[in-house]
Amino acid sequence: MQKLSNRGQRAKIITLGFCFLVVPLLLLMLAMVRPAAAATPKHYTDLTFPPLPEVKIPDYTRFQLANGMIVYLMEDHEFPLVGGTALIRTGDRFEPAESVGLAELTGTVMRSGGTETHPAAQLNQLLEQKAASVETGISEASGSAGFSALSEDLEPVFGLFAEVIQKPAFAADQLAVAKTQVRGGIARRNDDPNGITAREFTKLIYGANSPYARTTEYATIDPIAREDLINFYRQYYSPDRMILGIVGDFNPQTMRRLIEQKFGNWQPEKPSTNLTIPSANQVNQGGIFLVDQPQLTQSNIRMGHLGGLLNSPDYPALTVMNEVLNGFGGRLFNEVRSRQGLAYSVYGLWSPRYDYPGLFVAGGQTRSEATVPFIKSVMAELAKIRTAPVTDTELKVAKDSVLNSFIFNFQEPSQTLSRLLTYEYYSYPKDFIFQYQQGVEATTISDVQRVANKYLKPENIVTLVVGNAKAIQPPLSSISPDGKVTTIDVTIPAPQQS
Repeated sequence: MQKLSNRGQRAKIITLGFCFLVVPLLLLMLAMVRPAAAATPKHYTDLTFPPLPEVKIPDYTRFQLANGMIVYLMEDHEFPLVGGTALIRTGDRFEPAESVGLAELTGTVMRSGGTETHPAAQLNQLLEQKAASVETGISEASGSAGFSALSEDLEPVFGLFAEVIQKPAFAADQLAVAKTQVRGGIARRNDDPNGITAREFTKLIYGANSPYARTTEYATIDPIAREDLINFYRQYYSPDRMILGIVGDFNPQTMRRLIEQKFGNWQPEKPSTNLTIPSANQVNQGGIFLVDQPQLTQSNIRMGHLGGLLNSPDYPALTVMNEVLNGFGGRLFNEVRSRQGLAYSVYGLWSPRYDYPGLFVAGGQTRSEATVPFIKSVMAELAKIRTAPVTDTELKVAKDSVLNSFIFNFQEPSQTLSRLLTYEYYSYPKDFIFQYQQGVEATTISDVQRVANKYLKPENIVTLVVGNAKAIQPPLSSISPDGKVTTIDVTIPAPQQS
Protein backbone atom coordinates (compact mmCIF):
# COMPACT_ATOMS: atom_id res chain seq x y z
CA MET A 1 0.00 0.00 0.00
CA GLN A 2 1.28 3.42 -0.84
CA LYS A 3 2.39 5.38 2.19
CA LEU A 4 0.59 8.59 3.01
CA SER A 5 2.40 11.84 2.41
CA ASN A 6 3.41 13.95 5.36
CA ARG A 7 0.43 16.26 4.64
CA GLY A 8 -2.00 13.30 4.56
CA GLN A 9 -0.58 11.92 7.79
CA ARG A 10 -1.07 15.28 9.50
CA ALA A 11 -4.67 15.48 8.23
CA LYS A 12 -5.40 12.02 9.55
CA ILE A 13 -3.97 12.85 12.95
CA ILE A 14 -6.01 16.07 13.13
CA THR A 15 -9.19 14.22 12.15
CA LEU A 16 -8.65 11.53 14.76
CA GLY A 17 -7.92 14.15 17.39
CA PHE A 18 -11.11 15.99 16.48
CA CYS A 19 -13.13 12.79 16.85
CA PHE A 20 -11.55 11.99 20.19
CA LEU A 21 -12.47 15.50 21.38
CA VAL A 22 -15.97 15.98 19.88
CA VAL A 23 -17.51 12.54 20.37
CA PRO A 24 -17.16 12.58 24.18
CA LEU A 25 -18.64 16.08 24.23
CA LEU A 26 -21.65 14.89 22.17
CA LEU A 27 -22.14 11.92 24.48
CA LEU A 28 -22.00 14.23 27.48
CA MET A 29 -24.60 16.56 25.95
CA LEU A 30 -26.93 13.64 25.16
CA ALA A 31 -26.56 12.38 28.72
CA MET A 32 -27.58 15.80 29.96
CA VAL A 33 -30.62 15.96 27.65
CA ARG A 34 -32.01 12.47 28.29
CA PRO A 35 -33.11 12.97 31.90
CA ALA A 36 -35.07 16.10 30.93
CA ALA A 37 -36.88 14.25 28.15
CA ALA A 38 -37.65 11.34 30.47
CA ALA A 39 -38.86 13.53 33.34
CA THR A 40 -42.14 12.47 34.92
CA PRO A 41 -45.05 14.56 33.54
CA LYS A 42 -46.68 16.93 35.99
CA HIS A 43 -50.07 16.11 37.44
CA TYR A 44 -52.80 18.33 35.99
CA THR A 45 -53.31 19.94 39.42
CA ASP A 46 -49.70 21.19 39.32
CA LEU A 47 -50.07 22.98 36.00
CA THR A 48 -50.17 26.77 36.00
CA PHE A 49 -51.77 28.99 33.39
CA PRO A 50 -51.67 32.72 32.67
CA PRO A 51 -54.66 34.84 33.75
CA LEU A 52 -57.63 34.81 31.39
CA PRO A 53 -57.99 37.88 29.17
CA GLU A 54 -60.24 40.66 30.38
CA VAL A 55 -63.83 40.45 29.22
CA LYS A 56 -64.62 43.25 26.78
CA ILE A 57 -68.25 44.13 26.09
CA PRO A 58 -68.83 45.50 22.59
CA ASP A 59 -70.58 48.84 22.32
CA TYR A 60 -74.19 48.70 21.26
CA THR A 61 -77.18 50.96 20.70
CA ARG A 62 -80.73 50.32 21.87
CA PHE A 63 -83.74 52.24 20.61
CA GLN A 64 -87.48 51.78 20.13
CA LEU A 65 -89.60 52.53 17.07
CA ALA A 66 -92.84 54.45 17.40
CA ASN A 67 -94.77 51.20 16.81
CA GLY A 68 -93.19 49.63 19.89
CA MET A 69 -90.51 47.46 18.26
CA ILE A 70 -87.26 47.34 20.26
CA VAL A 71 -83.96 47.32 18.35
CA TYR A 72 -80.35 46.59 19.31
CA LEU A 73 -77.46 47.46 16.99
CA MET A 74 -73.92 46.15 17.51
CA GLU A 75 -71.13 46.89 15.03
CA ASP A 76 -68.49 44.28 14.18
CA HIS A 77 -66.27 45.12 11.21
CA GLU A 78 -63.99 42.08 11.32
CA PHE A 79 -65.75 40.47 8.35
CA PRO A 80 -68.01 41.94 5.62
CA LEU A 81 -71.09 40.20 7.04
CA VAL A 82 -74.31 41.27 8.72
CA GLY A 83 -76.71 39.10 10.68
CA GLY A 84 -79.94 39.75 12.49
CA THR A 85 -82.21 37.98 14.96
CA ALA A 86 -85.75 38.83 15.98
CA LEU A 87 -87.57 37.42 19.00
CA ILE A 88 -91.38 37.47 18.99
CA ARG A 89 -93.46 37.03 22.11
CA THR A 90 -95.20 33.76 21.34
CA GLY A 91 -94.43 30.05 21.65
CA ASP A 92 -95.98 26.63 21.30
CA ARG A 93 -96.99 26.78 24.96
CA PHE A 94 -99.73 29.19 23.85
CA GLU A 95 -101.27 26.99 21.16
CA PRO A 96 -104.65 25.29 21.85
CA ALA A 97 -104.40 21.83 23.45
CA GLU A 98 -106.35 20.30 20.58
CA SER A 99 -103.94 21.81 18.01
CA VAL A 100 -100.54 20.77 19.30
CA GLY A 101 -98.12 21.36 16.43
CA LEU A 102 -99.84 24.54 15.22
CA ALA A 103 -97.03 26.85 16.37
CA GLU A 104 -94.35 24.66 14.80
CA LEU A 105 -96.20 24.68 11.48
CA THR A 106 -96.71 28.44 11.66
CA GLY A 107 -93.02 29.05 12.25
CA THR A 108 -92.02 26.71 9.42
CA VAL A 109 -94.47 27.81 6.72
CA MET A 110 -93.96 31.47 7.55
CA ARG A 111 -90.64 31.13 5.70
CA SER A 112 -91.13 28.11 3.44
CA GLY A 113 -94.42 29.47 2.08
CA GLY A 114 -92.92 32.67 0.69
CA THR A 115 -94.44 36.13 1.00
CA GLU A 116 -97.34 38.00 -0.57
CA THR A 117 -94.86 39.59 -3.01
CA HIS A 118 -92.34 36.80 -3.49
CA PRO A 119 -93.60 33.21 -3.84
CA ALA A 120 -91.52 30.51 -2.17
CA ALA A 121 -89.48 29.50 -5.24
CA GLN A 122 -88.67 33.11 -6.13
CA LEU A 123 -87.74 33.95 -2.54
CA ASN A 124 -85.41 30.97 -2.37
CA GLN A 125 -83.77 31.90 -5.66
CA LEU A 126 -83.18 35.51 -4.64
CA LEU A 127 -81.51 34.45 -1.41
CA GLU A 128 -79.42 31.73 -3.05
CA GLN A 129 -78.12 34.18 -5.66
CA LYS A 130 -76.71 36.33 -2.87
CA ALA A 131 -75.52 33.45 -0.62
CA ALA A 132 -77.89 34.84 2.01
CA SER A 133 -80.44 33.25 4.31
CA VAL A 134 -83.70 34.07 6.04
CA GLU A 135 -85.08 31.61 8.58
CA THR A 136 -88.07 31.52 10.94
CA GLY A 137 -89.38 29.23 13.65
CA ILE A 138 -91.40 28.96 16.84
CA SER A 139 -90.10 27.12 19.88
CA GLU A 140 -91.59 26.45 23.29
CA ALA A 141 -91.31 29.99 24.65
CA SER A 142 -90.65 32.29 21.70
CA GLY A 143 -90.87 32.89 18.00
CA SER A 144 -87.75 33.74 16.05
CA ALA A 145 -86.63 35.07 12.68
CA GLY A 146 -83.12 35.60 11.43
CA PHE A 147 -81.10 36.65 8.40
CA SER A 148 -77.49 36.65 7.27
CA ALA A 149 -75.97 38.46 4.30
CA LEU A 150 -72.83 39.99 2.87
CA SER A 151 -72.54 43.66 3.80
CA GLU A 152 -72.92 44.68 0.16
CA ASP A 153 -76.24 42.82 -0.06
CA LEU A 154 -77.66 44.07 3.24
CA GLU A 155 -80.44 46.26 1.84
CA PRO A 156 -82.15 43.75 -0.48
CA VAL A 157 -81.76 40.83 1.97
CA PHE A 158 -83.03 42.89 4.88
CA GLY A 159 -86.01 43.87 2.75
CA LEU A 160 -86.84 40.18 2.18
CA PHE A 161 -86.38 39.50 5.89
CA ALA A 162 -88.85 42.26 6.77
CA GLU A 163 -91.26 40.94 4.16
CA VAL A 164 -91.20 37.40 5.58
CA ILE A 165 -92.02 38.74 9.05
CA GLN A 166 -94.77 41.17 8.03
CA LYS A 167 -96.34 39.58 4.95
CA PRO A 168 -96.02 35.79 4.99
CA ALA A 169 -98.21 34.04 2.40
CA PHE A 170 -98.63 30.74 4.28
CA ALA A 171 -98.92 28.91 0.97
CA ALA A 172 -101.21 25.89 1.19
CA ASP A 173 -98.86 23.61 -0.76
CA GLN A 174 -96.00 24.34 1.64
CA LEU A 175 -98.28 23.69 4.61
CA ALA A 176 -98.96 20.25 3.13
CA VAL A 177 -95.21 19.62 2.86
CA ALA A 178 -94.63 20.74 6.44
CA LYS A 179 -97.43 18.53 7.76
CA THR A 180 -95.93 15.55 5.95
CA GLN A 181 -92.60 16.24 7.62
CA VAL A 182 -94.25 16.45 11.05
CA ARG A 183 -96.08 13.19 10.44
CA GLY A 184 -92.76 11.59 9.57
CA GLY A 185 -91.35 12.77 12.88
CA ILE A 186 -94.31 11.28 14.75
CA ALA A 187 -93.83 7.93 13.00
CA ARG A 188 -90.12 7.82 13.93
CA ARG A 189 -90.28 9.20 17.46
CA ASN A 190 -89.82 5.83 19.17
CA ASP A 191 -86.74 4.90 17.15
CA ASP A 192 -84.36 6.60 19.60
CA PRO A 193 -84.36 5.41 23.26
CA ASN A 194 -82.89 8.76 24.35
CA GLY A 195 -85.77 10.57 22.70
CA ILE A 196 -88.30 8.32 24.42
CA THR A 197 -86.62 8.91 27.79
CA ALA A 198 -86.58 12.69 27.48
CA ARG A 199 -90.15 12.92 26.18
CA GLU A 200 -91.77 10.58 28.69
CA PHE A 201 -89.82 11.92 31.66
CA THR A 202 -91.01 15.45 30.91
CA LYS A 203 -94.58 14.15 30.84
CA LEU A 204 -94.12 12.43 34.20
CA ILE A 205 -92.97 15.68 35.81
CA TYR A 206 -95.20 18.32 34.20
CA GLY A 207 -98.11 16.08 33.17
CA ALA A 208 -98.99 14.79 29.71
CA ASN A 209 -101.38 17.71 29.10
CA SER A 210 -98.99 20.44 30.26
CA PRO A 211 -97.92 22.99 27.62
CA TYR A 212 -94.36 22.02 28.59
CA ALA A 213 -94.82 18.31 27.85
CA ARG A 214 -97.57 17.91 25.25
CA THR A 215 -96.83 15.68 22.28
CA THR A 216 -97.82 16.34 18.70
CA GLU A 217 -100.07 13.54 17.43
CA TYR A 218 -101.67 12.75 14.10
CA ALA A 219 -105.00 13.75 15.64
CA THR A 220 -103.73 17.23 16.57
CA ILE A 221 -101.81 17.93 13.37
CA ASP A 222 -104.14 16.60 10.67
CA PRO A 223 -107.05 19.07 11.15
CA ILE A 224 -104.80 22.15 11.06
CA ALA A 225 -105.60 24.33 8.05
CA ARG A 226 -104.03 27.40 6.47
CA GLU A 227 -106.51 29.68 8.24
CA ASP A 228 -105.32 28.33 11.61
CA LEU A 229 -101.77 29.42 10.80
CA ILE A 230 -102.95 32.86 9.71
CA ASN A 231 -105.00 33.31 12.89
CA PHE A 232 -102.12 32.20 15.13
CA TYR A 233 -99.78 34.59 13.31
CA ARG A 234 -102.20 37.52 13.64
CA GLN A 235 -102.69 36.84 17.32
CA TYR A 236 -99.01 37.06 18.24
CA TYR A 237 -97.00 38.77 15.50
CA SER A 238 -96.92 42.54 15.84
CA PRO A 239 -94.13 45.13 16.19
CA ASP A 240 -94.78 45.77 19.88
CA ARG A 241 -94.12 42.06 20.56
CA MET A 242 -90.83 42.01 18.68
CA ILE A 243 -87.19 42.59 19.68
CA LEU A 244 -84.70 42.91 16.82
CA GLY A 245 -80.94 42.65 17.12
CA ILE A 246 -78.44 43.25 14.30
CA VAL A 247 -74.68 42.64 14.44
CA GLY A 248 -72.01 43.02 11.81
CA ASP A 249 -70.35 45.28 9.29
CA PHE A 250 -72.75 48.18 8.82
CA ASN A 251 -73.01 51.92 9.29
CA PRO A 252 -75.30 52.51 12.30
CA GLN A 253 -77.02 55.57 10.85
CA THR A 254 -77.71 53.79 7.56
CA MET A 255 -78.90 50.70 9.41
CA ARG A 256 -81.28 52.69 11.55
CA ARG A 257 -82.79 54.40 8.49
CA LEU A 258 -83.21 51.00 6.84
CA ILE A 259 -85.02 49.62 9.88
CA GLU A 260 -87.30 52.63 10.02
CA GLN A 261 -88.01 52.26 6.31
CA LYS A 262 -88.80 48.52 6.41
CA PHE A 263 -90.53 48.24 9.81
CA GLY A 264 -91.65 51.76 10.74
CA ASN A 265 -95.02 51.52 8.98
CA TRP A 266 -95.89 48.14 10.49
CA GLN A 267 -98.71 48.72 12.97
CA PRO A 268 -100.36 46.36 15.45
CA GLU A 269 -103.82 45.22 14.36
CA LYS A 270 -104.98 45.61 17.95
CA PRO A 271 -103.39 46.64 21.25
CA SER A 272 -101.26 43.81 22.59
CA THR A 273 -101.94 42.39 26.02
CA ASN A 274 -99.43 40.82 28.36
CA LEU A 275 -99.23 37.07 27.91
CA THR A 276 -100.08 34.86 30.84
CA ILE A 277 -97.26 32.36 31.22
CA PRO A 278 -98.67 28.84 31.74
CA SER A 279 -97.87 27.48 35.17
CA ALA A 280 -95.80 24.36 35.80
CA ASN A 281 -96.26 21.88 38.62
CA GLN A 282 -95.01 18.39 39.39
CA VAL A 283 -97.79 15.85 38.93
CA ASN A 284 -95.98 12.70 40.11
CA GLN A 285 -94.30 12.87 43.50
CA GLY A 286 -91.83 10.03 43.22
CA GLY A 287 -92.41 6.61 41.66
CA ILE A 288 -90.69 4.08 39.41
CA PHE A 289 -91.73 4.00 35.74
CA LEU A 290 -90.74 1.71 32.89
CA VAL A 291 -90.94 1.82 29.12
CA ASP A 292 -90.37 -1.80 28.16
CA GLN A 293 -88.26 -2.15 25.02
CA PRO A 294 -87.36 -5.85 24.68
CA GLN A 295 -84.95 -5.22 21.80
CA LEU A 296 -82.59 -3.12 23.95
CA THR A 297 -79.45 -4.44 25.61
CA GLN A 298 -79.00 -1.40 27.83
CA SER A 299 -81.14 0.90 29.93
CA ASN A 300 -81.64 4.63 29.48
CA ILE A 301 -82.36 6.11 32.89
CA ARG A 302 -83.64 9.51 33.91
CA MET A 303 -84.35 10.56 37.48
CA GLY A 304 -85.40 13.89 38.92
CA HIS A 305 -88.07 16.34 39.96
CA LEU A 306 -89.30 19.90 39.37
CA GLY A 307 -86.58 22.52 39.41
CA GLY A 308 -86.55 26.30 39.58
CA LEU A 309 -85.91 29.60 37.82
CA LEU A 310 -82.69 30.94 36.37
CA ASN A 311 -82.92 34.18 38.34
CA SER A 312 -82.97 32.42 41.71
CA PRO A 313 -80.35 33.94 44.03
CA ASP A 314 -79.18 30.37 44.69
CA TYR A 315 -78.52 29.55 41.04
CA PRO A 316 -74.76 30.34 41.23
CA ALA A 317 -74.31 27.94 44.14
CA LEU A 318 -76.41 25.33 42.34
CA THR A 319 -74.10 25.69 39.33
CA VAL A 320 -71.11 24.97 41.55
CA MET A 321 -72.98 21.93 42.89
CA ASN A 322 -73.47 20.81 39.28
CA GLU A 323 -69.74 20.98 38.70
CA VAL A 324 -68.99 18.92 41.82
CA LEU A 325 -71.34 16.21 40.57
CA ASN A 326 -70.55 16.25 36.86
CA GLY A 327 -67.77 15.99 34.35
CA PHE A 328 -64.67 13.80 34.16
CA GLY A 329 -63.55 14.83 37.62
CA GLY A 330 -67.02 14.92 39.16
CA ARG A 331 -68.36 12.61 41.83
CA LEU A 332 -70.83 10.80 39.60
CA PHE A 333 -68.22 10.04 36.96
CA ASN A 334 -65.57 9.02 39.47
CA GLU A 335 -67.84 6.84 41.60
CA VAL A 336 -70.58 5.45 39.35
CA ARG A 337 -68.62 5.13 36.11
CA SER A 338 -64.95 4.79 37.04
CA ARG A 339 -64.87 3.04 40.42
CA GLN A 340 -68.03 0.91 40.21
CA GLY A 341 -68.12 0.52 36.42
CA LEU A 342 -71.90 0.96 36.34
CA ALA A 343 -72.35 3.44 33.51
CA TYR A 344 -71.48 4.30 29.96
CA SER A 345 -72.56 7.85 30.79
CA VAL A 346 -73.81 9.51 33.97
CA TYR A 347 -74.89 13.03 34.89
CA GLY A 348 -76.83 15.06 37.43
CA LEU A 349 -77.70 18.73 37.10
CA TRP A 350 -79.98 21.53 38.16
CA SER A 351 -81.48 22.86 34.92
CA PRO A 352 -83.65 25.98 35.45
CA ARG A 353 -85.69 28.01 32.96
CA TYR A 354 -86.17 31.75 32.48
CA ASP A 355 -89.84 32.13 33.35
CA TYR A 356 -91.15 28.77 34.56
CA PRO A 357 -89.69 26.04 36.79
CA GLY A 358 -87.19 23.81 35.05
CA LEU A 359 -85.98 20.41 36.21
CA PHE A 360 -83.41 18.67 38.31
CA VAL A 361 -82.31 15.71 36.21
CA ALA A 362 -79.89 12.85 36.85
CA GLY A 363 -79.36 9.73 34.82
CA GLY A 364 -77.32 7.99 32.18
CA GLN A 365 -76.94 4.75 30.28
CA THR A 366 -75.93 1.34 31.60
CA ARG A 367 -76.17 -2.34 30.71
CA SER A 368 -79.51 -3.93 31.58
CA GLU A 369 -78.32 -6.01 34.54
CA ALA A 370 -76.66 -2.95 36.12
CA THR A 371 -79.82 -0.81 36.07
CA VAL A 372 -80.78 -1.17 39.72
CA PRO A 373 -77.21 -0.80 41.06
CA PHE A 374 -76.82 2.29 38.86
CA ILE A 375 -79.95 3.91 40.31
CA LYS A 376 -78.87 3.09 43.86
CA SER A 377 -75.40 4.51 43.27
CA VAL A 378 -76.69 7.79 41.82
CA MET A 379 -79.13 8.18 44.72
CA ALA A 380 -76.28 7.56 47.17
CA GLU A 381 -74.22 10.36 45.61
CA LEU A 382 -77.19 12.75 45.75
CA ALA A 383 -77.66 11.90 49.43
CA LYS A 384 -73.97 12.41 50.09
CA ILE A 385 -73.80 15.90 48.60
CA ARG A 386 -76.86 16.89 50.67
CA THR A 387 -75.52 15.67 53.99
CA ALA A 388 -71.74 16.09 53.86
CA PRO A 389 -69.73 19.21 52.98
CA VAL A 390 -67.72 19.18 49.77
CA THR A 391 -63.95 19.41 50.16
CA ASP A 392 -61.87 22.54 49.68
CA THR A 393 -60.37 20.99 46.55
CA GLU A 394 -63.78 20.10 45.10
CA LEU A 395 -65.02 23.64 45.70
CA LYS A 396 -61.95 25.21 44.11
CA VAL A 397 -62.00 22.94 41.05
CA ALA A 398 -65.74 23.46 40.55
CA LYS A 399 -65.57 27.24 40.86
CA ASP A 400 -62.50 27.48 38.65
CA SER A 401 -64.24 25.38 36.00
CA VAL A 402 -67.23 27.72 35.93
CA LEU A 403 -65.25 30.95 36.13
CA ASN A 404 -62.57 29.92 33.63
CA SER A 405 -65.24 29.06 31.07
CA PHE A 406 -66.84 32.48 31.56
CA ILE A 407 -64.64 34.05 28.88
CA PHE A 408 -66.18 31.76 26.25
CA ASN A 409 -69.46 33.64 26.68
CA PHE A 410 -67.78 36.63 25.00
CA GLN A 411 -65.87 35.15 22.08
CA GLU A 412 -68.06 36.83 19.47
CA PRO A 413 -70.12 40.05 19.57
CA SER A 414 -73.10 37.99 18.41
CA GLN A 415 -73.02 36.08 21.72
CA THR A 416 -73.34 39.31 23.69
CA LEU A 417 -76.13 40.52 21.42
CA SER A 418 -78.00 37.24 21.83
CA ARG A 419 -77.86 37.59 25.62
CA LEU A 420 -79.10 41.17 25.47
CA LEU A 421 -82.10 40.11 23.39
CA THR A 422 -82.84 37.19 25.70
CA TYR A 423 -82.59 39.26 28.86
CA GLU A 424 -84.85 41.93 27.34
CA TYR A 425 -87.33 39.24 26.28
CA TYR A 426 -87.57 37.72 29.77
CA SER A 427 -87.17 41.04 31.66
CA TYR A 428 -83.84 40.06 33.20
CA PRO A 429 -81.27 42.74 34.15
CA LYS A 430 -78.73 43.46 31.41
CA ASP A 431 -75.86 42.59 33.75
CA PHE A 432 -77.42 39.30 34.82
CA ILE A 433 -74.44 37.28 33.60
CA PHE A 434 -72.07 39.37 35.73
CA GLN A 435 -74.32 39.04 38.77
CA TYR A 436 -74.14 35.30 38.19
CA GLN A 437 -70.34 35.44 37.92
CA GLN A 438 -70.09 37.32 41.22
CA GLY A 439 -72.41 34.77 42.83
CA VAL A 440 -70.16 31.91 41.73
CA GLU A 441 -67.08 33.69 43.06
CA ALA A 442 -68.78 34.17 46.43
CA THR A 443 -70.00 30.56 46.77
CA THR A 444 -68.68 28.72 49.83
CA ILE A 445 -68.64 25.11 50.98
CA SER A 446 -71.61 25.79 53.24
CA ASP A 447 -73.50 27.36 50.30
CA VAL A 448 -73.12 24.19 48.24
CA GLN A 449 -74.35 21.98 51.06
CA ARG A 450 -77.18 24.41 51.85
CA VAL A 451 -78.56 24.50 48.29
CA ALA A 452 -78.11 20.76 47.81
CA ASN A 453 -80.07 20.09 51.00
CA LYS A 454 -82.70 22.68 50.12
CA TYR A 455 -83.32 21.92 46.46
CA LEU A 456 -82.58 18.21 46.01
CA LYS A 457 -85.64 16.29 47.21
CA PRO A 458 -85.11 12.49 47.22
CA GLU A 459 -88.72 11.88 48.22
CA ASN A 460 -89.91 13.65 45.06
CA ILE A 461 -87.58 11.95 42.60
CA VAL A 462 -89.33 10.29 39.68
CA THR A 463 -87.35 7.45 38.09
CA LEU A 464 -87.90 6.43 34.47
CA VAL A 465 -86.18 3.49 32.80
CA VAL A 466 -86.36 2.77 29.08
CA GLY A 467 -85.03 -0.76 28.68
CA ASN A 468 -85.61 -4.50 28.52
CA ALA A 469 -87.78 -5.43 31.52
CA LYS A 470 -86.79 -9.13 31.51
CA ALA A 471 -83.08 -8.34 31.39
CA ILE A 472 -83.22 -5.87 34.30
CA GLN A 473 -82.18 -8.07 37.22
CA PRO A 474 -82.71 -7.45 40.05
CA PRO A 475 -86.06 -6.01 38.94
CA LEU A 476 -87.06 -2.40 39.37
CA SER A 477 -89.67 -3.45 41.94
CA SER A 478 -86.80 -4.17 44.35
CA ILE A 479 -86.14 -0.43 44.73
CA SER A 480 -89.77 0.69 44.78
CA PRO A 481 -91.00 1.46 48.33
CA ASP A 482 -94.32 -0.28 47.65
CA GLY A 483 -92.98 -2.71 45.04
CA LYS A 484 -94.91 -0.91 42.33
CA VAL A 485 -93.52 -0.22 38.87
CA THR A 486 -95.75 1.66 36.44
CA THR A 487 -95.40 0.64 32.81
CA ILE A 488 -95.78 3.40 30.23
CA ASP A 489 -97.28 2.61 26.84
CA VAL A 490 -95.56 4.61 24.09
CA THR A 491 -97.56 3.15 21.23
CA ILE A 492 -98.16 5.87 18.64
CA PRO A 493 -101.89 6.46 18.04
CA ALA A 494 -102.72 5.69 14.43
CA PRO A 495 -103.87 8.44 12.07
CA GLN A 496 -107.61 8.88 11.79
CA GLN A 497 -109.10 7.53 8.60
CA SER A 498 -110.46 10.29 6.43
